[in-house]
Amino acid sequence: MRLDRFLSNLAQFSRADARLLLAGGRIRVDGAAVRDGRCEVREFSRIELDDQLLQAGKPARFFMLHKPLGVVSATCHPEHRTVLDLLDEPDKHELHIAGRLDLGTSGLLLLTNDGLWSRRLTEPRSRLGKVYRVTTEQPITAEYIEVFAHGLYFAYENLTTLPAELQILDSHSALLTLHEGRYHQVKRMFGHFQNKVIGLHRERMGPLQLDPGLAPGEYRALSAAEAALV
Repeated sequence: MRLDRFLSNLAQFSRADARLLLAGGRIRVDGAAVRDGRCEVREFSRIELDDQLLQAGKPARFFMLHKPLGVVSATCHPEHRTVLDLLDEPDKHELHIAGRLDLGTSGLLLLTNDGLWSRRLTEPRSRLGKVYRVTTEQPITAEYIEVFAHGLYFAYENLTTLPAELQILDSHSALLTLHEGRYHQVKRMFGHFQNKVIGLHRERMGPLQLDPGLAPGEYRALSAAEAALV
């Protein structure tokens, strides 16, 4: 929210108080004096009045997980293990998933407590490509490349998919780059050619690639530099 609104929402300050404190340069956000009440602050921001701490700010947390097959991309599930069950972290209930994967899909999964970060990563308008390794039952031909590049019409949603890039690796496998996340999109795209997807693995989301050192079910924290890439 805006800084002036944050201040006026505190019991000890009125709107007039907030304006005076800002004008006097007495409010610091993450160590820097701020005079503009329109400054956006978040739950991660440290906010101080002179030597008084108004909000400590909690650390943003980012994790990369190699999701195995058979694990649900959810925080709880009555039948299956969830990705949170794989984490040995305090307050893991505060984390959410940035871009879910189906039960039968493996690969890169990112978890965070930062909603703005995850939205930047997953919103179609961000145009951050998600790269999947696809294995199919029938051969993949060059025709797929052209059709995917033009987009496919999905009647159920009454929409045409965004252009997608396909790189054929061999007769039955390819790398597919998507810029959106429709329901069972990869399977439906290959289903256009009556070709069943029998293996699906996400390798990359935007600038972040699955760490080859992570075995299925393993995870690690992202570095500050990696998180800043998004």
